[in-house]
Amino acid sequence: MRSVPSIIHLDMDAFFAAVEQASKPSLRGKPVIVGGLGGRGVVSTASYEARKFGVHSAMPMAQARRLCPNAAFLTGRFEAYRANSEIVMSLLRERSPLVEPLSLDEAFVDLEAGPYGPALAAATPAEGAQLVLALAEDLRADIVERTGLTASVGAAASKLMAKIASEQAKPDGLVLIEPGSEKSVLAPMPVRALPGIGPATEQALRRAGLTSVADLAEAGFEELVGLLGKAHGAGVFQMALGWDERPVVPDRDAKSVSVEDTFEVDLADRDRILREIDHLAARCVRRLRAAGRSGRTVVLKVRRFDFSTLTRSETLGGPTDEPEVIAATARRLAMQVDTTGGVRLLGVGVTQLADYTQEDLFAQLEREEKGEADGEGEGEGEDGAEEAEGVPGEPAVRRWWPGQDVTHREFGPGWVQGSGVGRVTVRFETPYAERPGRVRTFAVDDEELAASGALPLRPPAGEG
Repeated sequence: MRSVPSIIHLDMDAFFAAVEQASKPSLRGKPVIVGGLGGRGVVSTASYEARKFGVHSAMPMAQARRLCPNAAFLTGRFEAYRANSEIVMSLLRERSPLVEPLSLDEAFVDLEAGPYGPALAAATPAEGAQLVLALAEDLRADIVERTGLTASVGAAASKLMAKIASEQAKPDGLVLIEPGSEKSVLAPMPVRALPGIGPATEQALRRAGLTSVADLAEAGFEELVGLLGKAHGAGVFQMALGWDERPVVPDRDAKSVSVEDTFEVDLADRDRILREIDHLAARCVRRLRAAGRSGRTVVLKVRRFDFSTLTRSETLGGPTDEPEVIAATARRLAMQVDTTGGVRLLGVGVTQLADYTQEDLFAQLEREEKGEADGEGEGEGEDGAEEAEGVPGEPAVRRWWPGQDVTHREFGPGWVQGSGVGRVTVRFETPYAERPGRVRTFAVDDEELAASGALPLRPPAGEG
């Protein structure tokens, strides 16, 4: 491994929520929660103000509302997130051609491959560490200048330790782990601090009395391989010692996104299996959206009680990242599999990936079908948006989503605060305003009000 901590890991702080706060002066310093606003929605990102109330990513939105009822609950604006992600990634590529994006708001960078590579190669370990710190601070300052957003950065001699360092740096900080100190830094951490150790692996290790990374290192190679299998056990042992020689791979293009869970007790109840599939679909969607992607083919993986593994897939008419569509498709696939003997493992994945698309006809159809099946009537939905009455021959009522960008012919740009009972409330403000804007209410079909694109967080050059 390297003698200079020249690999950095950058992670934007509460990225989606931070973009919303930067875009909306009235929300700065206040709790903001971004995610699905329906009855089965989950939190994508919570601002640090909301996290003080116990709200976190992947939490059911209904629970988040109970914990932090006064927060601003907004749907995602992926156009804005992608635009700001591109600014950040371009700043990273100025530092090195070896940038490995993990999602819209997270990436590894190998500084040795960039313009400061020769200086790092010629420096002593102490001089190299100081240069890396200076480069990382300049990067964080440039991100603030270009976007107004903050980032946490970790620097180390490996990707594993750089990621650990950035976690320690949150929020809005910089942590450098000296080469040679990896094992001592990792030792007191819980086993879940290591990437690749999820709930099922954690339970298996806990049953063996292994709860810290130091325990894993002391257990040794043979015991971990016996507990976790050859490949996984060997990888966990290496990480426990701080060994990681993985290179930074630029612009990697994932071919699929998937999640899976292994259950301590085989699942035999069909309803329980379907509920687990819903949870897996929601987790899969969070990964898709974090990467700014959508997918066309849904894949279900089932490992049965006898260890036989089956996969089923269905290709949709177009790419989607909607949880309703992916969950419903995975449920249909589950009905094709005999699970009477019990299920040990379930997985949900998406392949044939594409760039994120905001309009999704298939999601709309899925919602309509679900609404008819559940007997939903007219009136205001759980997300505060008015449902279309659906009277044959009448035009559909326009729907407005909390957080959505709009513009009014007279009052200019703004965003939707809420909608219902035929009215939509809009706050007219821009990212460049020094104070919160005025709030006005219109009919949902007001012809002077229209959806619009996201404004940049910093004004174009030459504008105030």
